[in-house]
Amino acid sequence: MQSNPNQSPLCSLFQRRGFLKGMLGAGAGSLVAATPLFAQSQKISAKAPTGDKVRLACCGIGNRGKDDVNALHATGLCTIVALCDVDMGAEHTLEILKKFPDVPRFQDFRKMLETMGKDIDAVSIGVPDFAHFPIAMLAMSMGKHVYVEKPMAHTFQEVELMMQAEKKYKVAAQMGNQGHSEANYFQFKAWTEAGIIKNVTKITAFMNNGRRWHGMQVAGYLPAQPVPASLDWDTWLGTAQSHAYNKGYINGDWRSWFDFGNGALGDWGAHIFDTAHEFLHLGLPEEINSLKADGPSDFLFPQASTLCFKFPKREHMPALDLTWYDGVKNLPPLPDEFGQAVVDGNIPPPTAGKIDTKASAPGKVIYGEDLTFKGGTHGATLEIIPEAKAKDMASKLPAVSKSPSNHFKNFLLACKGEETCRSSFAVAGPLSQVMVLGVIAQHVNAQLKFDRSTKQITNHPVANALLLGPPPRKQWEQFYKL
Repeated sequence: MQSNPNQSPLCSLFQRRGFLKGMLGAGAGSLVAATPLFAQSQKISAKAPTGDKVRLACCGIGNRGKDDVNALHATGLCTIVALCDVDMGAEHTLEILKKFPDVPRFQDFRKMLETMGKDIDAVSIGVPDFAHFPIAMLAMSMGKHVYVEKPMAHTFQEVELMMQAEKKYKVAAQMGNQGHSEANYFQFKAWTEAGIIKNVTKITAFMNNGRRWHGMQVAGYLPAQPVPASLDWDTWLGTAQSHAYNKGYINGDWRSWFDFGNGALGDWGAHIFDTAHEFLHLGLPEEINSLKADGPSDFLFPQASTLCFKFPKREHMPALDLTWYDGVKNLPPLPDEFGQAVVDGNIPPPTAGKIDTKASAPGKVIYGEDLTFKGGTHGATLEIIPEAKAKDMASKLPAVSKSPSNHFKNFLLACKGEETCRSSFAVAGPLSQVMVLGVIAQHVNAQLKFDRSTKQITNHPVANALLLGPPPRKQWEQFYKL
C-alpha cells in the first residue's frame, strides 16, 4: 500500500502496531519458527573460514559502504567474493566495480546468499540504517559473520532481535564504530580500571555541524519521480512501508527521514559516547527527556534538539545524566577551560558537508570525581582539563595498551577465531538502543519513562509503539522470524 503523503506516520504507525506486537512480543520467547523459505539456512552453523582468508560478500558498495569494502580488503585478511548493491552501476558504485571487475554482482542480497551461500564466510553491510536488519538476520541465520555499520538497526526491537541472533547462531558480529578499536577505547578502559575516570555523574555530548535536513520543510512525503534504470527500488525499500521513489530519499538523504534513518544521534552517538557507555556500564536509561526540538516534524528530524538521558546507579557507580546537543546553533555549555576541540584526524569525511574543527566540532565533556575530561569522536583520546590539572596528573596516569588491530582487522580475526569483536552486538546493541530511545523522544518531543526490566516505555503509548516500529511489508516479515 502506498504511503499517504498527507498522513502523519505516527498515526499510521499506531493503526498498524498490532501486527508486530502480536508477532514479536517483548523478548526472546516471542521468536517463532522460520518459514520454509529459510528453514534450511538455520541448519548451518557458523565456523571459521577453511582457508587463510575470509571469503567476504559486501552489501552496499557506494558511499560509506565503499569505505568499508576498501578498509576490509586493505587488511589482507579477506577475499572479496561477491558484491551487492541495489543501485548497481550507478556512479557511486563504480570505484568498487572497477577495483573488483571479476567478482560476481547482485542487486538483491537474498539472491546473493541463496546462490553463493556456500562460498561466503562473512558479510559486510554498509547500507541505510533501516536496511541493516534483514541482511544481517538472514546472513547470521545462515552462519555468516557480519560487519554492520552503525547504528545496528532502525528500531529498538530490531536491535533486540539482532542481539539474540548473534548469540543463537554463534557468529562474529561487529558494529562499525571504528573508534572502538583505536586509542580512545584502550585509554578509556585503562583510565577507568585505574580509577582515573570514576564516579562520573554528568556527560555532555554534542554534534553541532550542519546536517542534510537543516533548512528543509515538508508537509508530507516527497512526490513521485521516475525510478532510475539502475535502481531496484523495491529491494531498496526492504522491510519499510511503501514509498514512491524520490531522489531525496537515497544516497545519504535517507538519514533525514524518521522512516529510514536515525538522524544525527544515530550517526554520531556511536562515535562520541560509545566508550563511556561501555566502560561506565550505562546499559539502558530509565528516563529520556526531550528538552529542545526546533522545527518538530512528523517526517524529518528536528533542526536542533537537546535530549537528557538519565541512567540509574550501577553497582558502585552513581546515577548519571547524559545530555545530547545537535543543531548548528544549539551549542552546549562548556567549561571555561575547554579550549580547542579534540579532533581525530582520521575521521572519514561526511558524504555531505565538512567536519568543523573549531570548538563546536563533535565531542564530549565527562565530569568525574575531582577530574573533568574533554574528548572528541572516534579514536580521539581524552584530555584532562584544565591544563594545569593535566600536568599535575601526568605522572599518575596508567600505561595504555596499543591496539593490536584496527576495527576491520579485529572483525576478520574474530571470523577466524583469533580475536573477539570489540563492538560485538552484545556490546553495541544496548548502545544502539539508547540512541533509538533518543530518536523516539525526538519524534514525539516528550519526556519518556522507560522500564529497564520489561524494556517498555510506560508513560507514552505512541512512543512505546515506536519501539517496534511499523510492520514490515508483505513477504518481508519473515526476517523477523529468523
